[in-house]
Amino acid sequence: MTDAPSPAVLEARAAITALRSKMSRLGNVEFDLLFRTARTHNAWQNKPVPDALLREIVEIMQLGPTSQNCQPARIVFVRSAEQKAKLAEAAGPTNQPKIKAAPVTAIIAYDTHFYDHLKRTFPHRPEAADNYRNNAALAEATAFRNGSLQGAYFIIAARAMGLDTGPMSGFNNAKVDELFFAGTTCKSNFLCNLGYGDVAGVMQKLPRLGFDEIVRFV
Repeated sequence: MTDAPSPAVLEARAAITALRSKMSRLGNVEFDLLFRTARTHNAWQNKPVPDALLREIVEIMQLGPTSQNCQPARIVFVRSAEQKAKLAEAAGPTNQPKIKAAPVTAIIAYDTHFYDHLKRTFPHRPEAADNYRNNAALAEATAFRNGSLQGAYFIIAARAMGLDTGPMSGFNNAKVDELFFAGTTCKSNFLCNLGYGDVAGVMQKLPRLGFDEIVRFV
């Protein structure tokens, strides 16, 4: 005999059913905003990004799925000229001016001790944390994989909110960790400039591999 669904589960199911009855998929405009027309931006307008908008982006990002609801992503929003200069010093020469020009640069990181929160975020399996606490390699791999997933959700959420994004690697992770995560269990993954892009800095979208090159049915 199985337990009856909780009121919260029933409410979630009803919400999904209601949404599906209204919309089966996004339209072309939405897909253009998120993927087709969207670009990695390298130049920025002198237009501020409100804290409230950044909060909204993170809250949307947090709704994306992660293994056992582990949510390892951690973010530092770098705004001040002083902190941007520090971050730029850890980046390659082509990325330094991008960091300094963007209204905000997000350091997308991951917490290798994400499992300390599993009793709260995955409460029906309180023993799940032990699998990671006793296996550092598994914890690292899980944190990096799911933190990267959340980083992708972050980019899509930012675009959906009307911001342009400039995700990039090309920096010294160890130096960034020393500057911004010293004394913590967090590690940097990638950087993402945020703001309202200047189209003068947009490059042509580069070729993508075709469907048949990356997919097979078995």
